[in-house]
Amino acid sequence: MGEGEEGGFLIREFGVEGEEMYTFSWSQFNQGENYEGSSDLINLEYHMGPVLASAINLYIIWYGQWNPTHQATIRDFLDSLSSSSSVPYPSVADWWDTVRLYTDQTGSNITATISISGEFYDSGYSHGVYLSRLSMQSIIKAAVTSHSRPLPLNPHNGLYLVLTSQDVQVEDFCRAVCGFHYFTFPILVGVTVPYAWVGYSGTQCPGVDGMISVIAHELAEVSSNPLINAWYAGEDPTAPTEIADLCLGLYGSGGGGGYMGKVYKDAWGNGYNVHGVKGRRFLVQWVWNPVKRRCFGPNALD
Repeated sequence: MGEGEEGGFLIREFGVEGEEMYTFSWSQFNQGENYEGSSDLINLEYHMGPVLASAINLYIIWYGQWNPTHQATIRDFLDSLSSSSSVPYPSVADWWDTVRLYTDQTGSNITATISISGEFYDSGYSHGVYLSRLSMQSIIKAAVTSHSRPLPLNPHNGLYLVLTSQDVQVEDFCRAVCGFHYFTFPILVGVTVPYAWVGYSGTQCPGVDGMISVIAHELAEVSSNPLINAWYAGEDPTAPTEIADLCLGLYGSGGGGGYMGKVYKDAWGNGYNVHGVKGRRFLVQWVWNPVKRRCFGPNALD
């Protein structure tokens, strides 16, 4: 699975409640601070909060009408995060190994185990087709209180992933947001659980291939900063620069300044940099490696 010649770029902004958002753009732009070796510019710090160190039970909420083929692609990517055996190197699981370098104050690393533990189909658009960012918490609430096959409300090791279909419009979608992560408010959902939202961009932005990289971005950051008090750069916890933000637009060695870096090409010329289950190939942005102090992915040439 690939995104073609040019890299998709995620432009970070913040909205209500400090929620983190990204625009996916095909255009190249000058962002020289994103060169893969720009470690002198980075002041990533640990702020003593938790990371997702326990095995993650991932609950997917499919909001709207979804193409089964696109759902299968997304499931295969998520299954690839914990599947390294029988998958060629570099794999999605090898990519996740960089995320796993982050620890909490006890020294526990982010988990290597992410399991799809439940799926909920909100095909009736319970909150309509025009959503605010805060609507995501209400959608989670509806999924865990549904009379028909509800998701469990798991405050121990649950992570909720809300995916909206291409006909759903979210506040600032594809103008200032294609995804964000945050945590639920007990007054709305009943407990505090981490969650992420990613929209299917359809004709507005890159499609399901580009969506995969946004999902990867959000999972890396919600795992390393689930309550917005763990790993980030900057002085303002309501506007943190997180481990994937530091590597926007980077997918391979030599990347930076609008160049995505060196990636592989399949027979159709589509770019990819990691392998997944069932012979899948994905193009996933790099994340900040705290040991090497630079952006890194398993397809790196050095």
